Amino acid sequence: MKIATLDVTGCQYLDELHKRIKDALDFPDYYGENLDAFWDCLNTDCDVDFVTIVGSSTVAKELQPTMQEILAMFEENKQDWADSDCPFDYEVVS
Repeated sequence: MKIATLDVTGCQYLDELHKRIKDALDFPDYYGENLDAFWDCLNTDCDVDFVTIVGSSTVAKELQPTMQEILAMFEENKQDWADSDCPFDYEVVS
């Protein structure tokens, strides 16, 4: 089982948020650093089985809607893979 920690504590800028995502989930260099690219990589290029998300409530106010969309995508990915041989899961620590 491959486990990753996505620490977004105190993120102030969108590019910083996407860099942390790319690094934590080991996304490929061609990751487009937007929500469409996040979804695509999460579903096809991510071999992480479990993600712990830390600091989601501490991102800048302007990033809160984006953070909520990212969390929704994690949930959708969890549901999509629930019945497979390679289930995905995540937890939000803060």
